[in-house]
Amino acid sequence: MTIRIGFVSRREAESVELARKLIEKFRTRAEILIDPEIAQHIGMKGTPVEEMDVDFIVSIGGDGTILRTIHKMQDPRPILGINMGTVGFLVDVEPGDAVKTLEHLLLGFEVDERSRLKITVDGKDLPSATNEVAIITASPAKMLDFKITVDGSILEQLRADGMIFATSTGSTAYAMSAGGPIVDPRVDGIVLVPVAPFKLSARPWVIPGDSLIRVELTLPGKEALVVVDGQTMISIYHEQVVTMSRAEVPARFVKASKDGFYEKVKTKLS
Repeated sequence: MTIRIGFVSRREAESVELARKLIEKFRTRAEILIDPEIAQHIGMKGTPVEEMDVDFIVSIGGDGTILRTIHKMQDPRPILGINMGTVGFLVDVEPGDAVKTLEHLLLGFEVDERSRLKITVDGKDLPSATNEVAIITASPAKMLDFKITVDGSILEQLRADGMIFATSTGSTAYAMSAGGPIVDPRVDGIVLVPVAPFKLSARPWVIPGDSLIRVELTLPGKEALVVVDGQTMISIYHEQVVTMSRAEVPARFVKASKDGFYEKVKTKLS
C-alpha cells in the first residue's frame, strides 16, 4: 500500500528548497500532495491542506508553520516538523536528518495525540487551540478586569494585562514566557497564567484537563483580544463570555525523536 505524504512549508527560499529536494527524493516511493503556497514555487500542482487525505504531513518551518497547518484542518492529520526556525518545541527533526527520518517513517510510525482547547465566544466556536488561548488588552498599558470560573466555582478575580490558558503542550510557549510552569505533555492539565497582574497573590494555576473554564470581562468600556495559537484573533468586550474546555479532536504528531520531553527542554532552553 502506497503511503501518502503532504508537504507544507514556510515561504522562505531555504525552506522551499528543502521541500523541493524531499519531494524529488520520495515522489517515486510515496504519493505526494503539496500545499499550494509552495507548489507554485516548484512548478507542481497544489492541494489545500484542508483537502489533504494523507498518512502524515511534513511541515518545514517552525512551530508557527505547524500551528497554522493544524488550524486549517477540522480533523488534524499527524504532523512531522522539520525545524527551519529558532527554538521550536513542536519540531523534532533537523534539516540534515530529514531524509533519514522519512526513510524510517516509510516503514511505519507512531502517532502522539495531544489535547487541544475548544473555545467559544458567546456560543460561537473559534478554532481549537493546540498551544494556548491568550486574552489580552487591546490597548497597551490599559489593564483588563477578569472574572474566571472553573466548573462553576470562582477561581480568580483580578486586574491584569491579560490571561493565558495553555495546554500542557503549550506550556513551553507563551505561558512559559509569562512565568508559567513547564508541564510534561503527558499531564492532562490546563495552565492558567496571568500577564502582568496587579495583585501580589496572583499566581499561575494548573487545573484538570477536563475542566470547563468561563471568562468574563467585568469592567465596561474595555476591549480585549482573544488570540488562538497566534493564528486567529477576534475582539471582545464587556459582558461577552469566553468558554474553554477540552476539544473532541486532538492534535496529532508523528513520533520521530528518540529524545524524551525532558531532554528536549534542556536542549532547547540551554
